[in-house]
Amino acid sequence: MALDGAMLHFIKKEIEEGAVGAKVDKIFQPAREMLIFAMRGRNQNRKLLLSASANSARIHFTDYPVENPAQPPMLCMLLRKKLCGARLASVEQAGLERVLLLRFDAHNDLGDEITLTLAVEIMGRHSNLILVDERGLIVDAVKRIDSERSSLRMILPGLRYELPPAQDKINLLETDPPSITERLKVCKGKKLDKGLMEVVQGISPIVAREISYRATGFTDTAVEALTQGQTEKLTYHLGKLQTLIADKGEPNLVSSSGKPVDFTFLYPQQYGASAVSTAYGDYSSLLDQYYFKRDLNDRMKSKSQDLLKILANSSARISKKLMLQQEELKQCADREQYRINGDLVNANLHLLQKGDVLAQVVDYYSENCATVKIKLDPTLTPAQNAQKYYREYRKAQAAEQHLTELIRQGQEELDYIDSVLDALSRAKTERELSEIRQELTEQGVIKRGKPISGKPTSGKPASGKPASGKLPPKLPPLRFVSDDGFTILVGRNNQQNDRLTLKDSRHYDIWLHTLKTPGSHTVIVCEGRQPPDRTIEQAAQLAAYHSSARESGLVPVDYTLIKYVSKPRGAKPGMVIYTHQSTVYVRPDEELAQRLAAEN
Repeated sequence: MALDGAMLHFIKKEIEEGAVGAKVDKIFQPAREMLIFAMRGRNQNRKLLLSASANSARIHFTDYPVENPAQPPMLCMLLRKKLCGARLASVEQAGLERVLLLRFDAHNDLGDEITLTLAVEIMGRHSNLILVDERGLIVDAVKRIDSERSSLRMILPGLRYELPPAQDKINLLETDPPSITERLKVCKGKKLDKGLMEVVQGISPIVAREISYRATGFTDTAVEALTQGQTEKLTYHLGKLQTLIADKGEPNLVSSSGKPVDFTFLYPQQYGASAVSTAYGDYSSLLDQYYFKRDLNDRMKSKSQDLLKILANSSARISKKLMLQQEELKQCADREQYRINGDLVNANLHLLQKGDVLAQVVDYYSENCATVKIKLDPTLTPAQNAQKYYREYRKAQAAEQHLTELIRQGQEELDYIDSVLDALSRAKTERELSEIRQELTEQGVIKRGKPISGKPTSGKPASGKPASGKLPPKLPPLRFVSDDGFTILVGRNNQQNDRLTLKDSRHYDIWLHTLKTPGSHTVIVCEGRQPPDRTIEQAAQLAAYHSSARESGLVPVDYTLIKYVSKPRGAKPGMVIYTHQSTVYVRPDEELAQRLAAEN
């Protein structure tokens, strides 16, 4: 997962081709260690993403939208002052080191032309983004490093900028492969891939393992175990790697179980059938896809932790209550025996008397009219004993009716919690989280005015309502366009599902939902036309993808006209009933969702 120097070499080429000569139009800082430069060129406008995060340090063009804070941080304001309007003049990289120097032609406060440098250091937890002035002095950095954190290399405003210390490694672009193979002999006692990383500049673990695998057939071969033939193959593959880096490389994303796990600039053979490699047309698209998915999941998981905890606790509480009620309901199944006992005691009043503890009577309800024994309360008369059994019968009957209703309500609550969990799992922005939080507050799952994290709130109550008292505008549904030109709308959460289905859609639009599975309401906007089967199938695939069955194989999806969909009185948000439905079985398709997505 490391962005190595060789990959950075390819990124440098893409930036040179796509942004050199372009003007910095806007600068954003969506996260503490991330910057977005909106570059305006003659032929195209691009967004350049720069990150110094320890687990996702990188630089590349991005097409994904990002949420920006309402108030830009101080560093962002400084960069806007210094670099907005500046033109990117060049991009420099020393060998295959993991540092890019972006040189900008800018103007100072007096209008004089100056060169400002943005140093992009991609070095794991030591990654940084540093602005350097025309004199080589540090203006500021995403991460300020003082003497307490490092006595060797401090990064503070006013200090002279120095490149990170160079490592004693071989630049593959400047050294012949036999010399590298010879150098590896000093790495005895180590695995070949580890030795390659110690000797060769700018390669990541996946590349080192790949060279080891291609040369020896294994990823864990020891250096001293290399045979003559394997050494010759190693030299050959190092030459191929050299040629690949000098050319364009082969951008590849490695996925396992549908999740991205690594990326590289060559086609990896080491995984065999345990992983899938997908080729990309350029490195920015590759990194954009990999990091957007991973970072989005991590960020949303972190920000939704409090809601997940509340929903999990509510689900556990409701499930426990349902279990107890169902056990109690089972006990009511014997209520008919109470009535029978009352009837039998009544039929034999002439044979019984007060003080009897047992009635031995003929059970004329049974087929063979067997004799049964019925317990009696000796303090009661026979008639009173009969009435006692009748009271037990009526009590059990009432309890059954009451418990049945409570169980129905409890199951609806549990289904509702599951639907919110599903919406939460698909939330991609803080506004979506805010709407879910507001919905839970209105439904009483979150108590109004009480911090749900257990910590004091700062300007925003639990409802997600800003301190000013004004709610942000509601998010629109997700919008897609089928290959036949029909607009398909998908709700983001339960309240939006209600608005989409019950208010915004017309009677002859087509409504879709996964069968007996939490998911989004999906609507095909017909506008008086009859959508073809392909559009219905694509809409069903979108409904399946935006549901809790998105990782399943074939998913049943019901569809019907909007006029046949209604909401029962008092039902939870997102809960509807429908008739006249048909069912289609489809596979959730992420690629289809991305391809059909319109501007949302």
